[in-house]
Amino acid sequence: MTHYVDEIAYDAAGSGDPPLVFVHGWCCDRTYFAPQFRYFAARHAVIALDLRGHGESRGTGGTTEAFADDVLAVAAAPPAPPAPPAPVVIGHSMGALVALACAARPGAVRAAVLVDPAPILDGRGKAFFVRSLPDVASDHDGSWRARFTARMFRPTDSVRRDETVAGISAAPLTTAVAGCKAIAEFDARAVLPRVHVPVLAITAGEPEAGLAERIADLTLGRTVGAGHFVQLEVPDQVNAMIERFLTLLQDREDVA
Repeated sequence: MTHYVDEIAYDAAGSGDPPLVFVHGWCCDRTYFAPQFRYFAARHAVIALDLRGHGESRGTGGTTEAFADDVLAVAAAPPAPPAPPAPVVIGHSMGALVALACAARPGAVRAAVLVDPAPILDGRGKAFFVRSLPDVASDHDGSWRARFTARMFRPTDSVRRDETVAGISAAPLTTAVAGCKAIAEFDARAVLPRVHVPVLAITAGEPEAGLAERIADLTLGRTVGAGHFVQLEVPDQVNAMIERFLTLLQDREDVA
């Protein structure tokens, strides 16, 4: 059953602490965390939402801060209890930037997991999205997005490959433009100093230089044999890293 908070669609299942909130990436939807949603629902309260302008949610997208507003509103909505515990926010790609924006808000989340994040500090990566804004804005037939998305897969990747290329290409142009702009304008130098919760970054390749120096409590993990959509291609690896991170998080809280 799909739930709604204002215009934001989400699924909820399971029970158990800490609750987990899954945030998809650019021009995707809540099904892109389906393997994790199913796996963790056995022991945790889990939520997966469609960001504004994506999937079944209305609107036209927004900044990472606006997306973070929606994520935290959904995390506190029914069927959560009246005073739900702070969640762990788990975001993929652009959703990882949203997870960081949530983590920068005092008391809002318990921890953040970044699954192959979009550029955070990487100046060249951010410059690419700045340069690409006019291309995205004129991509009425989705051909630019199709080429861009296809490059995010390894030759051996197969899970939802064609579906993902087609889906991102067909997303509303306003959503694509807003998401591209949100990535380009994410201000890590303003956000990261305010992140005082544990962070796990799971990457398909080398993690960004400088992250360990900018995030005080950072754990790094790396997958083997998958491109950008690691949560779909190698879910067992991703799930195991998230599960171990949650166990260590609980152990630290028990000691404290």
